Amino acid sequence: MEIKAVCFDLDDTLLWDDRSVQEAFQATCQLAEEKTGVNRDVLEKHVREEARSLYAAYSTFPFTKMIGINPFEALWAHFSEGDAAEFRELEKIAPEYRRESWTRGLKAAGIDDAELGQLLAETFPQERRARAFVYEDTFSVLEQLKKFYQLLLLTNGAPDLQKEKIAGVPKLASYFEHIVISGDFGEGKPSEAIFQHVLGRLGIEASQAIMVGDKLTTDILGANR
Repeated sequence: MEIKAVCFDLDDTLLWDDRSVQEAFQATCQLAEEKTGVNRDVLEKHVREEARSLYAAYSTFPFTKMIGINPFEALWAHFSEGDAAEFRELEKIAPEYRRESWTRGLKAAGIDDAELGQLLAETFPQERRARAFVYEDTFSVLEQLKKFYQLLLLTNGAPDLQKEKIAGVPKLASYFEHIVISGDFGEGKPSEAIFQHVLGRLGIEASQAIMVGDKLTTDILGANR
């Protein structure tokens, strides 16, 4: 059948999210290095480890895994939107999670300073929000494809956070006829249900759409179910 639509993933497909996170960590850990002398790379390693461990220990972890919210997104997300009860719980625990991730990371690096942990927990979201990067050819590709196909953005994540990422690159949303966020839908990629929802929004069959993404386990596996 003729291809009528192209569906795009957001993070690390159109937006260079890994770079944004990496630079935010570097800037935040540099502040700690200036204040205490701790090596910023060592601190980053420990904070990442502590954040992953703490994140997985919360009762919300199965939900965040299903929706597709990673530990480092939770270090700066507000979780102020979404109908699921888990979003209200995430909104409640987020300040503690951020503080403890940084405080425990500092301690693992040899710095026992809860006050500094709180400062770094507040600094990281600011640094991350200051960094919205798109790949060099993102807009040229979208510009060409929009002439011939329906374009839909399909992204896993918390509704408020993904909307904030999109708004951080003002021109991006205008290329898409539809934007579908897993946290709004209630299931994330690779769930077959969210892909069926997308096809319904587009009014086409699976053979008439292409999925473009960076992850085989979510974007490509889900699209081929």
